[in-house]
Amino acid sequence: MDIDDQTRVELEAAAFRRLRRHLMDDRPDVQNIDMMNLAGFCRNCLSRWFQEAANERGIAMTKDEGREAFYGMPYDDWKARNQTEASPEKQAEFEVAFRENVRGEKR
Repeated sequence: MDIDDQTRVELEAAAFRRLRRHLMDDRPDVQNIDMMNLAGFCRNCLSRWFQEAANERGIAMTKDEGREAFYGMPYDDWKARNQTEASPEKQAEFEVAFRENVRGEKR
């Protein structure tokens, strides 16, 4: 398949918008800690990557501004509506996953 660069960028942007809509509108019940434990990334990672992409292009964007752009509202509002307290088991699983995924440590 031969796709020009502009079309590829548009397709990637469309896929990102669909992923965002799925995570924000279709499945707000899926907790960030569950995503981190299973996939090694979550909504906060996506908002940070959005912020980093803006910063790389010379667009000043803070962490909070990146989160608001991704979540479509202030992050604290989204948390209050959708986030539940993580169980001690999920927190322990996250600590192990964090060490492995971020620090490169093995179990």
